Amino acid sequence: MGRVTERRRVIRIRDGAVSTRPDTLVAEEPMEIRLGGKPLAITMRTPGDDFALAAGFLVSEGVLASAAELANIVYCAGATGEGGSNTYNVVDVRLADGVPVPDITLERNVYTTSSCGLCGKASLDAVRTTAHWPLDTSPDTPVRIEPATLSALPDRLRAAQRVFERTGGLHAAALFTTDGELLDIREDVGRHNAVDKIVGRALQQGQLPLSSCVLMVSGRASFELVQKAVMAGIPVLAAVSAPSSLAVDLAVETGLTLVGFLRGTSMNVYAGEHRLALSAAASTD
Repeated sequence: MGRVTERRRVIRIRDGAVSTRPDTLVAEEPMEIRLGGKPLAITMRTPGDDFALAAGFLVSEGVLASAAELANIVYCAGATGEGGSNTYNVVDVRLADGVPVPDITLERNVYTTSSCGLCGKASLDAVRTTAHWPLDTSPDTPVRIEPATLSALPDRLRAAQRVFERTGGLHAAALFTTDGELLDIREDVGRHNAVDKIVGRALQQGQLPLSSCVLMVSGRASFELVQKAVMAGIPVLAAVSAPSSLAVDLAVETGLTLVGFLRGTSMNVYAGEHRLALSAAASTD
């Protein structure tokens, strides 16, 4: 199986001094996801938690909603590299008996890079029609979180990024309770992959929907990350950088609490402010 990191020779220049040294890089390899033996998607990812990645991807696509719907996930023995060795870069997902296999058309057959996941109108329509757990949009919702709790999440996320410490080249997604307790963290070259690994592990452990959790991601909050949070029943998504306009639109439409630019004690709340314990004196310019 591929390694999470690899070593490469680099020429280092510091203050005019030139030296040669090994450097630790995060690994990036393609992974093909098959559903019932048929190709479905290819994603560029950091090897590791591959089965969870495939399961989480299928949750976000509305194919899976519970562990009972999943028969098994296996590496395809026929996907061989040099010398006939298994590359561990192709996985096949088998659904449980009685679970309908969606029609795999060219519209669904996708390629995702490490920098961005699924996007476009077809995915937006899929969220509207296949979300298994609509988010509670009532102002009296039991999910409430203090802004101070949110403020602590980026540092907790960063402190738990073990591979980032060695490479500086990984994104991360972490699952927290509304009290700020870290439940799980996954790292990957792509934010969307890290989220899929989080969601896939939750599905495998029978924990969906994640209706009392906060999802924290490094980097920006894109449309596909909002989609994945909604499909997993996660009510709060926080990011250290900016959201896109489509991400905000989808958050508003689905009732997701979306927080961006979460840095120190500062943050922007773009949607779902009813879940935050805000001061009644808060201004609305």
